[in-house]
Amino acid sequence: MKRGSEITLKLSGEEGSFDSVQYLLDTTYVGSKQDTSSLKVPSQALALGIRILTAKVYTGEKVKETTTNIVVLPEKAPIRYTYEVVNTFPHDSSAYTQGLEYQGGIFYESDGGTAIQGDIGRSSLRKVEPASGKVLKKLDMADNVFAEGLTLVGDKLIQLTWQNRIGYVYNKDSFEKLAEFPYQESAEGWGLCFDGNTIYKSDGTNRIYTLNKDTYVEEGYVEVYDQNGPVDSLNELEWIDGQIYANVYETDRIVRIDPASGSVTADINLAGLLPDKDRFENTNVLNGIAWDAKGKRLFVTGKKWNTMFEIRLKEVQ
Repeated sequence: MKRGSEITLKLSGEEGSFDSVQYLLDTTYVGSKQDTSSLKVPSQALALGIRILTAKVYTGEKVKETTTNIVVLPEKAPIRYTYEVVNTFPHDSSAYTQGLEYQGGIFYESDGGTAIQGDIGRSSLRKVEPASGKVLKKLDMADNVFAEGLTLVGDKLIQLTWQNRIGYVYNKDSFEKLAEFPYQESAEGWGLCFDGNTIYKSDGTNRIYTLNKDTYVEEGYVEVYDQNGPVDSLNELEWIDGQIYANVYETDRIVRIDPASGSVTADINLAGLLPDKDRFENTNVLNGIAWDAKGKRLFVTGKKWNTMFEIRLKEVQ
């Protein structure tokens, strides 16, 4: 059902008489009846996703409980966008791009892989010159670390690992490691972004977790849904003008997400962005979003792509 529409609660299949029936939505009492007539409940304030409906039927001192569920979806379908290429820049095709940031005329990039796997290479943290694609500074990770999402918080770089269940905090300029932090409920590390107050983290599901910007402790999450259901495999994240942009892993799709509700507000199709002539045996999927907040420029790339693209979004009419 779409959020905003009315929920009709009605007891059925109950034989004989009973004193009353109480209805709960998740664990919140929403009303009662003394017969099998329907109860109308608004849904505007409900969180997206699976909501549990419970009916408690009271007969004397006996209580009979029955449950079912509904799936709450966004009120509106997302706006659809395609793109136009504004500019292109060289990109190191050895970089298995997992996280990407732009600040002060520099790209900061998290490059994934482990030496132990042998087929991807060793993870690194990189400082990159946009115009040339030249790697100005590089910090290699330990052999067993698979680096993932990246974001900037003040003068610190926050970097995730995939299945090591730990994050790293670096000085932005020197790459000196300042701290480490463990994950809590989120199973893995995929993407990161920062809105100036809160860090957002994806873990490959349809959940986006909120982290304290000072302690990196997970404080909550939203579940991401579009009009068809949950949007899973959320990967690299970027904060742009009050919304979260997220790569959907192994697709040419970026979704724009309302951080408060988890609703997908825009669906961006980047199919065909990397020309066939630039796709080689080791070229992998679209991943990497960076936003130049001052210049209002949007950059995207992919894992082991040889090109960084500056694009402009175009609404599909």
